[in-house]
Amino acid sequence: MNKVFDKAAFKEKLDEQTTFPALYMFKFIVPKGKEDEVKRLLPNNQITFKASAKGTYISATIKAMMKDSEAIIKVYEEASKIEGIISL
Repeated sequence: MNKVFDKAAFKEKLDEQTTFPALYMFKFIVPKGKEDEVKRLLPNNQITFKASAKGTYISATIKAMMKDSEAIIKVYEEASKIEGIISL
């Protein structure tokens, strides 16, 4: 995540509000051309891309079955390695 990320607080919130396994929706915004990097985060899952009005950014929504909060956090940690990504 691009801002300061409190992993423990996020994990606690996920565990309190979610019964695992659960279908989780990830939302990201990336510069155009980074779509393949986003696809590699969760291959073989439902993903939707939508270009911004000017076409310089792409929003990505990925729905994936997640086994626990740690799996979700791992995806966000891997996503943070993509240059220019914004995690929503």
